[in-house]
Amino acid sequence: MTIIKDETFVVEIDNIDYKGNGQAVIWFENDKGFKPRKLKLTIPHTLKGESVQVVVDHPDKRRRKAMPIEILAASPERTDAPCPHFELCGGCVWQHWTYEGQLKYKTEQVKNALKREGLDPELVLDTIGMDAPWHYRNKMEFTFSPEGEIGLHEQGNFRKIIPLETCLIAGRNMVDGMLEVGEWVKEFGLKGYDKDAHDGLLRHLMVRESFATGEMMLALFATKTPDGELVSAVENLVERIAKKFPNVKSLLWLVNTDWADRTQSEDTHLLAGRDFIYDEMASYRYRLWFDTFFQTNPLQAQKLVDLALEMGKPKEDEKMIDLFCGVGTFSLPFAARVKELAGIEIVETSIESAKRNAIDNDLHNTTFLARDARRGLDEMHDHFGFADILLIDPPRGGAGGKVMRRIGRSKPKRIVYVSCSPDTFATDVAELLPFGYKLQTVQPVDLFPHTVHVECVAWLELEK
Repeated sequence: MTIIKDETFVVEIDNIDYKGNGQAVIWFENDKGFKPRKLKLTIPHTLKGESVQVVVDHPDKRRRKAMPIEILAASPERTDAPCPHFELCGGCVWQHWTYEGQLKYKTEQVKNALKREGLDPELVLDTIGMDAPWHYRNKMEFTFSPEGEIGLHEQGNFRKIIPLETCLIAGRNMVDGMLEVGEWVKEFGLKGYDKDAHDGLLRHLMVRESFATGEMMLALFATKTPDGELVSAVENLVERIAKKFPNVKSLLWLVNTDWADRTQSEDTHLLAGRDFIYDEMASYRYRLWFDTFFQTNPLQAQKLVDLALEMGKPKEDEKMIDLFCGVGTFSLPFAARVKELAGIEIVETSIESAKRNAIDNDLHNTTFLARDARRGLDEMHDHFGFADILLIDPPRGGAGGKVMRRIGRSKPKRIVYVSCSPDTFATDVAELLPFGYKLQTVQPVDLFPHTVHVECVAWLELEK
């Protein structure tokens, strides 16, 4: 058949892609009778096995995105999305999928990643979910539109901002703080930043909240300093936040004139309180600055720590290395259980935070080094010695073969791998097998309900 522009088709969703969208295929022939050619469709808000009506706007392409006109045969796992912004907002992609269905899919994601690397998928346990998978995030970065509306990016469109009245994945107090700042912006007629014209004042609002201590941080990212014509507006902001949100212990104004669309600061102005807030995890206290990496789902992150301790089996006479240690999320609980612990992290501010956090928690058997993973391991082996336990918690891109082979050659008895990407996790783990390691258990944990992401905690042991 020949596809006509804007023709309607009924397709069946045969897969879910890495962004959480449904996928379908249409086969067609052109007018000259050449062999059939396929058009791959990406269809948001659909589930595998569903029959969907779509319009194909450009049949001459090989890949197109199409919005579903009607769900003709729904999946039994389909549910109503509770958020009024769901179909447009890019904050989450799976509110139309039952939570049980999401968890099953994430378990399969991890199993498939292991299969591709020749690892045993039967080692993967069922994904640990949340009892109440809403309002779980303790950090959000909202963006201002050029008109001054505050919200999140539209799905697949970083030029358009969807103004928000609520957000069901952010902490409730954080949403209230965001809405209050939005009202302040409207009241004073302040403009947001235009990414195309590189003009405007307000770029982002970062909100952090400790679910343990109740402390909150509000950090405004702007292109100008908070003085001159902005003095009265800023004074009003300080007053209204102090009156309505006494739990805000850090109110910041951060200047960012860079073209890159990131929450970074060239000049930090403390409007009220201190420049950090306190948070707690696993009974340890942490200081969080605006640029500190910390797990954004504290309830599930606690489960990660508990699993890591259970799998690592730390002993009082053992040495341990925490690779990609960040601010010490895993370092501190392990340091209390081993003889010595060394943490390695390339971000210097995180290492300084880790040192302070260890002192704050009265832990004096730690050493922290600001180095990249490969050089840091070599230096630690020279000065700290070889570890009995090694914990690795790399970024989404994984540690890489060179780092994993260095780990394998150093022969720690036990390795705990905390991962935010099943694919890079499986690739990294496969590098350890030639060194005599055996993968014991892989436990997926859902830290980001209603998104495609899944974390894992795994344990490898050096076979004697």
